[in-house]
Amino acid sequence: MREPDRLHSVQTHTRRGRVVALVLLLAGLIGTYQFGWRSYGSFLALRSAYELGAPSVSTVRAWMTLEYVSSAYGVGLDRLLTGLELPLNTSPQTPLYEIGEASDRPRFDIVTATQAVIAAEVAAAAENGSATTEQSGDTFLTALLTYSYPVLGLILLLGAIGAPVPTGFATVLAGVLSADGTMAWPLASAIAVIASVAGDIVGYGIGRLAGEGFVARHGHLFGYSGERKTRIEWLFHRWGGVTVLLTRTLVSHLSSLASLLAGLSSYAFAAFMAYAVVGRVLWTAAYFGAGYYVGTDIEASGSFLANLTGLLIAASVAVLSGHHLFWQPKPAVARR
Repeated sequence: MREPDRLHSVQTHTRRGRVVALVLLLAGLIGTYQFGWRSYGSFLALRSAYELGAPSVSTVRAWMTLEYVSSAYGVGLDRLLTGLELPLNTSPQTPLYEIGEASDRPRFDIVTATQAVIAAEVAAAAENGSATTEQSGDTFLTALLTYSYPVLGLILLLGAIGAPVPTGFATVLAGVLSADGTMAWPLASAIAVIASVAGDIVGYGIGRLAGEGFVARHGHLFGYSGERKTRIEWLFHRWGGVTVLLTRTLVSHLSSLASLLAGLSSYAFAAFMAYAVVGRVLWTAAYFGAGYYVGTDIEASGSFLANLTGLLIAASVAVLSGHHLFWQPKPAVARR
């Protein structure tokens, strides 16, 4: 290729890269704003639900109608109307935000008032013996209380390799224990990230050193088969290294498969590590933060975790694309 043609090709590629970076930057900024606002709203709803002693009501939202709330949360419509100080002839199809607008009350106030009515019903049901105590996390809580940091590290290491262990629950519990002073949050969060990244390295190493033959014979032990195998291969070939980041955040259940495939594909280890570390830091911040600030009810925390993860991903996209757009060195021009 002649020098002018080569230079033109490089310049065209650079312009295209900057256009893509600009689009990603705008998308990242918009996503950061949207997910930031949603994270704030879901956090307030979750916090008020915990203050009422009923985490399950954290999912109440202003768009819900009275009929929907009554049906979804098992509260009689008349009881709901009375608790919200509404006329008994109020239409069941009225959404909560309209009730707030009619009475000049902020949306969040009407949501918390609705949460209070539901929580009161839950408490009344408990007094009548119709409620059950949730004990889903007792076993892991006891293990973390007994063995502390080693258990946290082991669970996250095995989970990153592909073992069916409750990594999310363990991280949330570590956040809870850090909040009450049982664990030191800098050490606990550092162990969570380091153990997860160590597991990623093990997965990458298995794929890189063992080779395709080993994975073809024993890949099912890591979940590398069937629909999951097809899905992760499509993601990796479509998005390349970004898949490593995505599978540590938005689709974390596929992280071990992505590590394995990255090793099989001889993907650059330095790039793999960069994406893996960023992804693990984001994921740990979301789950550990949820436990630290809002407690152990993962189901109730689901909306907050999803929005927080989306916020962290959008912010990362904005930062990375901004760096590429504004700080990428210009290609050198050959001297005559």
